[in-house]
This record gives sequence, structure tokens and C-alpha cells, in this order.
Amino acid sequence: MSERRQRTAKADPAADEAIYQAISTAILEGRLRAGTKLVEQTLAAAFGVSRERIRKVLQRLGAERRIEMVPNRGARVAQPSPGEIKAVYEAHRVLEAGVLVQLARILTDDILARLDAHLVEERAAAARGDRAASVRLSGAFHLHLVDALENEELSRFLRDLLSRSSVMVSVYEPATQSLCAVDEHGAIVEALRARDVAGAIDLSRHHFLHVEQRLKLELPPATAPDLAAIFGPAPLKP
Repeated sequence: MSERRQRTAKADPAADEAIYQAISTAILEGRLRAGTKLVEQTLAAAFGVSRERIRKVLQRLGAERRIEMVPNRGARVAQPSPGEIKAVYEAHRVLEAGVLVQLARILTDDILARLDAHLVEERAAAARGDRAASVRLSGAFHLHLVDALENEELSRFLRDLLSRSSVMVSVYEPATQSLCAVDEHGAIVEALRARDVAGAIDLSRHHFLHVEQRLKLELPPATAPDLAAIFGPAPLKP
């Protein structure tokens, strides 16, 4: 076993996080398609670490429902069905409608300023064509809304939904369409600023419907992607 492999076999949270981020980013960027098998041995070789370390990272991604852990068949990028997609986006619409009602009651200039600052980040990511950042920031916008309520249970529910819907967008939405959400987010913020709760709820509902309708379900690619080419070899950076 090489010196690097011996070192990474020990507890190394920074290496674990770097591998987690690399795989997560590849999914968000659409470089890993729905249904792609994540082979432990291939990933271990690409990252220069043990299979045990890869398995630990895959289990974390599975717990977050970013990937699927299939008994006796290993891990693969999530391949949600039309029914799962419909259920997740219906949950998004219902949850955020309630969030907006509560948020309107406590809305302050500070909350609006945080939302405005976030929209600046979203627009910058869209302008540079950064798909991974756009998908991540799109989800973070909805987290800003719910986190402002300081209700840990609601925030936890939304984070679980976003773990699933972010993957749905990444593997099923055409890359050129994932950058337009910032305009819809901006319209929601403007409705909140005007204290137009009904308008904000309607905009939010249509926003999630638009995202759901943009998803183009496809079968997984016939040829498995080259995991070694996607991930390595490269130094691990947290």
C-alpha cells in the first residue's frame, strides 16, 4: 500500500469532505447522469483512498438521498420516477406557501436585505454559467425563506426536500434552463417587499411548477461514464 493510501486509510475528515464535495458537485453539474453506478473500487482508485473511505462517503450521500443505495447492487445516482418528482414538488409548493404566510408576519428590512444579497449571488452564478453554483444557490434561496422563521423542524423538512429536488434538477433539467430561476426568485422577493402575500404564494407555486415541468426524464446512458476521468487523479482539497 502506498504512503498516500496508508495515510488516507486513517481518520481524515478533510479528505472525506473533499470526496463528498467532489461527488456532490459532479451530480449538481450534470456530469453524473441518473442511474449511474458509483463503483467503490473505481472511485477509490480515482481519489487514491481506500474503499472503506469511499463507502463512508457514499453512505452519507445516501442518507441525504442524493444517491440511492441499492441492496446487493451498490450505489448509484438517484433515478427518481415521475411519481416521486410529482410528490416532491407538490410538497415544495405546500410547504413554501405556509412559510410565506408566516414570513410575511415577521418580515423585516434585515430579512429582505439578506434575500437581496442572495439574489446578487444567484445572478452572478447565472452570468458566468456556473450550473453547479446555480443549482446550489437556487435551493439556498428557499432555505433563506424558511430559516428566517427560526423553526428547526420546518428547516429540516425543507432541507430533506432540497436534497432530493436538487438531484432531480441536476440529472433531468437541461443545463440552459437551470439558470432562469433567479428571475422567479426575484419576483417572490418583490411581492414580499410589497407585503403581497397572496402574490408571493402564487409566484412560488408557479415557480415550482415551472421547475417540475422543465425536467426531462431520460433513461440512463447506455455507456457508463468514466469515473476515473471525472474524478482523478487529483489532490484532495476540502
